[in-house]
Amino acid sequence: MKYFAVITTMLSLELNKQYREEHLDYLKGLSKEGKVFAKGRFSDGTGGLVIYKADAIEDVRSMVENDPFIFQGARSYEIHEWEMTLIQQ
Repeated sequence: MKYFAVITTMLSLELNKQYREEHLDYLKGLSKEGKVFAKGRFSDGTGGLVIYKADAIEDVRSMVENDPFIFQGARSYEIHEWEMTLIQQ
């Protein structure tokens, strides 16, 4: 299993507000399936970050493009494979 950081950038505040609940429900469903490691919005309001777990970038692209924020045009996105390392303290 690989980790992928998906950065979303705000395109439309109005559409973002309109589709926020659908977006959150969508991510909740993926989380229950073990496909989301972490998520959160940027405090400056410019977008957010979701860390997906998948075998291939194509799987992540499919999940992202089915997110209401993306297919409704509220946000754009970019995907980066993330070589995550947990730091033990």
